[in-house]
Amino acid sequence: MFQKPLGDLGFRTLTVQSLAGAEAPRNGLVGSIHLSTTYTRDEHYAYATDYVYGRSDNLTLRQTEAFLAALENAHAALLYGSGMAAAVAVIAALDPGAHVVASDAMYYGLKHRLAEIGRFGHTVSFVDTTDLYAVETAFAARRPDLVWLETPSNPLWRITDVAAVAARAHAHGAVVCVDSTVATPVFTRPIDLGADIVMHSATKYLNGHSDVGAGLLAAARPSELWNRIGAARAELGAGLGAFDAWLLARGLRTLDLRVRAQAETAAVLARRLSTHPAVARVLYPGLPDHPGHEIAARQMTGGFGGMLSIRLRGGRGAALATAASVSLWRRATSLGGVESLIEHRASMEGAGPLCPDDLLRLSVGIEDVEDLWTDLDHALGAIDLPR
Repeated sequence: MFQKPLGDLGFRTLTVQSLAGAEAPRNGLVGSIHLSTTYTRDEHYAYATDYVYGRSDNLTLRQTEAFLAALENAHAALLYGSGMAAAVAVIAALDPGAHVVASDAMYYGLKHRLAEIGRFGHTVSFVDTTDLYAVETAFAARRPDLVWLETPSNPLWRITDVAAVAARAHAHGAVVCVDSTVATPVFTRPIDLGADIVMHSATKYLNGHSDVGAGLLAAARPSELWNRIGAARAELGAGLGAFDAWLLARGLRTLDLRVRAQAETAAVLARRLSTHPAVARVLYPGLPDHPGHEIAARQMTGGFGGMLSIRLRGGRGAALATAASVSLWRRATSLGGVESLIEHRASMEGAGPLCPDDLLRLSVGIEDVEDLWTDLDHALGAIDLPR
């Protein structure tokens, strides 16, 4: 029998084994789903195992978390019902009066939530974390307790140097949490770069099929903060359900194949779009002229992800017209699934410098690259360019 330790396996091999190690009949290829919400005691009123109650204890959930921890080179992992639930769990576990320094370019839902943490006695500073001078200035102004990074950042795909910011944050005694949803552990393992906690909206690439809502936290090592996060999840029953945890593990089996294919297609589309007459600018860290390309090439091993944005010469009208004219690309929120999505992000977030009116966000799926290009090129060709 093959006995090589999981930690010694190649990444793709490891992902394929995501369900193989789960408890199942001896000849079962795929692990079972464990749905029990309570566990029996013996005649001495003792539990036979450390499973007590379904609010906090579930074998399927634990197995998926252990597997995800291995993918991130983490000490442990916790799954939640959404990425937002996972992110807020970190904020909720902070000591009273904590100060948070966060990327100014980030998922708008969490940014809105962070802007309201004053209600809980915390303070927050939003900083361009791609600018190390701005980061150091923010740290000097007030010592941070938590530094929240998102790289690549949604929807401009800015790149933060995780190792450089983490070193500076740790010098001030801060915990560093990185939203690595877009990079995925296929291309970046933030813990290896110095992060203390990694967060994912597992709804996106980790699951990859647009049919599970989930969030992940993975910790580099045990800590008081991590213990508080875990205790709160157990007490509140905020963990992911068993069936969703099983579906997530199923999606992980193709993670490496999916994400690499999506990144390869995104790179082709980005290059072609960069010379399209209707496109003013392509935002994709894999392009050499992207401001964060050098850092991305250093910390994203093997690819630059499947997300890009384009800004159109015709402004908001051209962006909306293009999104309305595609047939293969789906007009929908979210990202990271096997199907390609197009979105006028300002219609969701509201227009501003970090979400321009002329911007379309593209989540590249696993369809044939020529089909995706033909559909997009046709839509772009149908708009009237400014003269």
